[in-house]
Amino acid sequence: MITIVTGTDTGVGKTVATAALAVAAGPSTIAVKPAQTGAATGDSDAAAVRRLAGCAVAEFVRLDDPLAPDTAARLRGIDIPPVAEHATRIRDLARTHRTVLVEGAGGLLVRLDTEGGTLLDLAADLVRDQPVAVHVVTRLGLGTLNHTELTVAALRSRGLEPAGLVLGAVPEVLDQAEEHNLAELPRVTGVPVVAALPAGAGALAPQRFREQARSWLRTAGPRRL
Repeated sequence: MITIVTGTDTGVGKTVATAALAVAAGPSTIAVKPAQTGAATGDSDAAAVRRLAGCAVAEFVRLDDPLAPDTAARLRGIDIPPVAEHATRIRDLARTHRTVLVEGAGGLLVRLDTEGGTLLDLAADLVRDQPVAVHVVTRLGLGTLNHTELTVAALRSRGLEPAGLVLGAVPEVLDQAEEHNLAELPRVTGVPVVAALPAGAGALAPQRFREQARSWLRTAGPRRL
């Protein structure tokens, strides 16, 4: 099974969501980051997933600057593989792993290569011959309805129905917008909320993260994961 983890924007909690999904998926899971930017700072989403979930990880491309992958590559005059090559590598991993989690960079239409290929293109390529689930990680606060609807609409334009929405960082106390958006997000998108990750989850010790991760998914409806 291949699961795509995309987001409505950068910083919405995709990496923590990927780690939680990896815990729920269990053994024989690998998390893939097709393009990691900002590598010069030492930050790595794949390393964070490995630390939190304890699963295998893979990075296909590493770029120093904290920019969109195609921008970071052009800035340094670096050639990076097209998304079709990423799709081939992911298919190979799917033959040897029960679950392959693919974490995007930024939002769904951020370009992963210098030919204009996006995570949406990657998902559309994979779904031709693989079972693919797409989870959309989103914020709960003001502004999320527009961003989430746009992301869901883009997926549906390519024949991809999202498996569920993941709330990437839910505060302990909700403000008015957050309270109402719990109901509004599934209403306006037609996509269920299948997981709610508490704010600060990524800072938990790995053992505690693994102990709690399934409950975050169960609370929001694990049958859809």
